[in-house]
Amino acid sequence: MSSEEALSRAEELLARLEAARARLDGTEDPDEAIDILQELAELAREVEGELQRAKRAAETEALTEPEPDAPPS
Repeated sequence: MSSEEALSRAEELLARLEAARARLDGTEDPDEAIDILQELAELAREVEGELQRAKRAAETEALTEPEPDAPPS
């Protein structure tokens, strides 16, 4: 997975996280609030994982790209 793909996935997860947070703000049911908080925690873990994948992919991509001033091999 490329760094761009991982970042795109993280952005999708962040949108889901925001939607869940909005649902949390709109509920007064304690059981539903607990369920939403669990969902938020899981989404946050997924976002963190995608950001780590993006970081590793970017580091790998940087190592495999030729130097800008280097002549082609």
